[in-house]
Amino acid sequence: MIKALLIDDDKHLREGLKALLERYTDDIAIIGEAESVKTGIDAIQKLQPQVIFLDIHLSDGTGFDILERLAETSGKIKAHIVFITAHEQYALKAFKFSALDFILKPVDFEELQVTIAKIKDAVGKTNSFEHIDLLLENIRKKVDNFKRIALSTSDGIHLFEVADIIRCEAKVNYTMFYIKNHKPVLISRTLKEYEELLTEHGFERIHQSHLINLSYLKSYIKTDGGYVIMADNTNIPIAQSKKEKLQELIKAL
Repeated sequence: MIKALLIDDDKHLREGLKALLERYTDDIAIIGEAESVKTGIDAIQKLQPQVIFLDIHLSDGTGFDILERLAETSGKIKAHIVFITAHEQYALKAFKFSALDFILKPVDFEELQVTIAKIKDAVGKTNSFEHIDLLLENIRKKVDNFKRIALSTSDGIHLFEVADIIRCEAKVNYTMFYIKNHKPVLISRTLKEYEELLTEHGFERIHQSHLINLSYLKSYIKTDGGYVIMADNTNIPIAQSKKEKLQELIKAL
């Protein structure tokens, strides 16, 4: 049984989430609740949960404050964190760059099922929890031009510089990352999700299956249907609908 702690200042949300968990999974048990930063820290230290469902906005601060204070006093956070949040674009982006799970308010049953599956997969694995440090780093800076990204693989979570990503390739519902001086990394998320995160970092989707970092583009070849040669010497096809925009982007480099 996975031991979980629920920290949210909305009693109705706590009751609703508990009811959903009790109804749809036998593997997660809520062993305690808290409604503030202070009571949340006390509960974490006392109960040592494996999973923490953590609201961002609490009566006396934020969920980030809890993580900050625990990091200062106890070192690394050992629990798997699932944030509970409204549609706050900055926070959602920070979670995605940090490979952290989140549940949107109001809680959607199907999204909760996906989160439950992720919890079951994550609990018990050895992780560095550096992705939590990455989240706190991004929250402290209060900028949305994130320099590093956490990628969750089958063997753990790994942090990379965004600038070191050469290209990404779709593998059905997975994405393969090709990274400078590193072996390829396979992630169980779609290329579309990473396109949304990385486009403003100089990446361009030039084909249904390919997202490239323009900084690593070596050549644009117009023959044979059109393709680009990347810094890792791979040839990437260009979709007909993408050619005009790519040429404009190359001129602006």
